[in-house]
Amino acid sequence: MRRSAVWLLLLAAIAGLALLLAQRPGTAGLSDGDVASLIVKLGFLAMVSGAVLTLFRDRFAQAVQWALIWAVIALLLVAGYTYRHDLRDVGERIMAELVPGRAATRGNVVEVARGQAGDFKIATKVNGASVPMVLDSGASAVVLTHEAAKAAGLPLDFVKYNVNVDTANGRAQAAAVTLDRITVGGIVERSVPALIAPPGQLKVSLLGMSFLDRLESWEVRGGKLMMRAH
Repeated sequence: MRRSAVWLLLLAAIAGLALLLAQRPGTAGLSDGDVASLIVKLGFLAMVSGAVLTLFRDRFAQAVQWALIWAVIALLLVAGYTYRHDLRDVGERIMAELVPGRAATRGNVVEVARGQAGDFKIATKVNGASVPMVLDSGASAVVLTHEAAKAAGLPLDFVKYNVNVDTANGRAQAAAVTLDRITVGGIVERSVPALIAPPGQLKVSLLGMSFLDRLESWEVRGGKLMMRAH
């Protein structure tokens, strides 16, 4: 009885829809191609339903249960695909909170959470190489450690340390270079002036004003560094 009722409901639904569409072509704004596609999908649904009922003819309740489970899975997959960009943004923001220095990108805005020490450690890429930096608005330029410059492929054998700079340890000399690109999250700045510190003079690279001045704006708000690209 239950199988017969399901079949009757499916056939009634298909017949009713076909009758409605036959009376008024283009009903509900559907084109002829949409109507044909809908009829094919309904036919396929009827075939699948018949196969399921035949397979579980002695276990109707179990068949209904599995059908509901697969329907929920399908809806979750569709929802995940539909909102994939929003979910990616949420995932990036969660990772930015959990991983110090990780940047979360939303459009042309990049956010970095403040570290436990109170500074902003920022995961950057210099000429494609991963270089951790610390935000330093008091530095007139981006300053790379000797190791970071080497990782970025800069010609250290040919640079000249002839630029006077003031550091926490006093006055020192650095080498002026131009970086091909610096990447922070979704922000990419090219031909950025920078300095290279001599070996042993600097523990961590500094993200200074030669990068920050390229941005449309940047600010610290609520424990987060927010950088907006042009």
